[in-house]
Amino acid sequence: MTKKILIIIAVLVVLGIAAWFFFLRGENVKYEWKTAKVEKGDITMTVTATGTLNAVTTVQVGTQVSGIINKILVDFNSVVKEGQVIARLDTTYLSAAVEDAKATVNRNRIQVNQSKRDFDRTKALFADSVVAQADYDNALTAYETAMSNMVSAQANLNRAYINLRYATITAPISGVIVSRAVDVGQTVAASFNTPTLFTIANDLTKMQVQASVDEADIGKIKVGQAVTFTVDAYENQDFTGTVQQVRLQPTVTQNVVNYTVIIDVPNPDLKLMPGMTANITVTIDEVKDVLRVPSTALRFNPPQAYIEKMMSEMPDSIKQKREKWMKSGGGQSRQGGMAGMGPGGNFQKAARSDRGTLWILADGKLKPQRVHLGLSDGTYTQVEGKITEGEEVVTAQANATTSTKSTQTQQNPFGPPTGPRR
Repeated sequence: MTKKILIIIAVLVVLGIAAWFFFLRGENVKYEWKTAKVEKGDITMTVTATGTLNAVTTVQVGTQVSGIINKILVDFNSVVKEGQVIARLDTTYLSAAVEDAKATVNRNRIQVNQSKRDFDRTKALFADSVVAQADYDNALTAYETAMSNMVSAQANLNRAYINLRYATITAPISGVIVSRAVDVGQTVAASFNTPTLFTIANDLTKMQVQASVDEADIGKIKVGQAVTFTVDAYENQDFTGTVQQVRLQPTVTQNVVNYTVIIDVPNPDLKLMPGMTANITVTIDEVKDVLRVPSTALRFNPPQAYIEKMMSEMPDSIKQKREKWMKSGGGQSRQGGMAGMGPGGNFQKAARSDRGTLWILADGKLKPQRVHLGLSDGTYTQVEGKITEGEEVVTAQANATTSTKSTQTQQNPFGPPTGPRR
């Protein structure tokens, strides 16, 4: 019996010491807070991406015939007009092919004339029943064959003339030469793949950015949205553009799905050049002169000990209403912080995804305030509710004094338990 009494006394002593640390020491904790003021300002929601600048229309000029480059009449950055001669191939073999085709045409013309005379003679004799039907048919066949050979020879002559014209390379569009891939004396061979000799950009005063946007952000991009971007060549200058097209074809790079967005960009002063890398920012939504708070304030929760102390100071009527509300299924918002405190005072009855809780510092004490959430740029969030400009909201705890009670897991007592279910 004495042993049991000693064990009971020891347990009571331990519980008393624990209670002293848990309650009395907790009363001496000094809390310090990092705060920010509710202010008015602008909030802009954006999507960022990178892309490459290109001319709106770029044409690669090649050759349909093989040969040696005889003359080049343009260089890099040359301004050309549509139809202007920009290069010539050596025409020695092509001219010889034309002469050979002419000779073939003359030879076939002679054969046509000869077969025509033979047919006319045979036709007259056949009319007088001097020759047989077979002789007439043979003469007619020879004449028709000679005519067909003449047509084929004429087509070969036309093809030779066309190839000779192809030796003179002209600009298909007006624009600027941005690339020249050949020099005088170089041999180009036109086979299945046409060699590229020049690249012509149509109008460099109108450019476009081909931006690669992640699939997580592509749903926010719409045609007509405003775009700003920078390039490394002009670090302190912002350029503007407009979303012109969202292409449906996906591009998969290292298991990341991206989509190409085309952005029209004016370039009147020709500062932007093809191939530059653009760091773009697409404006998704924007609000002006609204109440905003740092987004960290919506994620802040006071220490558990502070909340328990604050709850202990509540009137019994509110405690009873809160317990009843908790049993009915109160929740916590997606923003963290207070999901709702149930009936009474400023407490809300249920949590919603468009609502959050701010902890306002007034007279050295914290007071939870439910607010409606608006646009957010990640740094600031638009808020609406019973809150005024200039009020101080807590963003973090700044004090260095801690205790066993204050270092417990921070849990919102006004939301559902977060521990394991039993």
